[in-house]
Amino acid sequence: MPQLAELLQVYGVLIVFGIVLVEQFGLPIPAYPVLIVAGALSVTADVSWQMVWMAAILACLICDAFWFRAGRFYGKRILRLLCKISLSPDSCVNQTEDRFSKFGVKSLLVSKFVPGFNTIAAPLSGAMGVNPRLFLLYAVSGAALWSGTGILLGVWFHNSVDGVLDTLSTMGSTALTIVAGLLALFIAFKYAERRRHRSRSAIERIDIDEVLALIDAGHDPVIIDARSLSAQQMEAAIPGAVIFKACQPEHLMASLDRDRHIVVYCSCPDDVTAAEVARQFMVNGFHRARPLKGGLDAWNAQRGNDPELDPATC
Repeated sequence: MPQLAELLQVYGVLIVFGIVLVEQFGLPIPAYPVLIVAGALSVTADVSWQMVWMAAILACLICDAFWFRAGRFYGKRILRLLCKISLSPDSCVNQTEDRFSKFGVKSLLVSKFVPGFNTIAAPLSGAMGVNPRLFLLYAVSGAALWSGTGILLGVWFHNSVDGVLDTLSTMGSTALTIVAGLLALFIAFKYAERRRHRSRSAIERIDIDEVLALIDAGHDPVIIDARSLSAQQMEAAIPGAVIFKACQPEHLMASLDRDRHIVVYCSCPDDVTAAEVARQFMVNGFHRARPLKGGLDAWNAQRGNDPELDPATC
């Protein structure tokens, strides 16, 4: 830590490039504070803010291009992988998918400012078939806005930043311990948040064989599609399923018999979104509401596009 300012002065561009690069690839390494420090040093030391800005944009562009191509070729599989490794709750990932459906490729302008959205915006753009040139335009603009804001904050508050750096320099190895501890606490908090979120959705699942048995026995279960709007565009729904996001939940529940079997599915890891929607039904008296174990993948593996179910309405 005593050499932090000196390292940034000598290797500032490379340090910014490396930290932004690993953060944009999905590692929980906060790059924004480094941009702020680099901006402050551009006022008080021999650090070129223009070079730092270009390095940050280039790092963002490399990662965005990689994830865009991955989304284009692997579609929902790469999104599912990101959901599994992300420290954000799975429902947050679904919310970012809905934001993308609402605002389209323009959402890339602000995606890097939104936790969770930053991880999934680029691969989702590829999976949704966004024009590569249009993606490149908004990706570069968003990276420039995000990194430029960080550098500008450092320039504005350079006196305060310099004071913090001076304090850290006098603390020696203790400062490094504090910074490492704060980073560990951040990761632990996000992990605990995800675990807590999943524990709230820990309700009994129904497997695909049970669903098919209900259909064959004439029980006519109501199939609820709880996926995000983007996920619905990437893959067809189960024939006859009710699109939950296209309904007013209170109107839908008022139209159904509370003794009827309700099967809710999604396409996210651990069926988290489906479990949350199923819990809403259970709270409103639908004691036979359960999330489908394995979600849409389980249905497609067993039945494909079987049109046996009649369409349901809200």
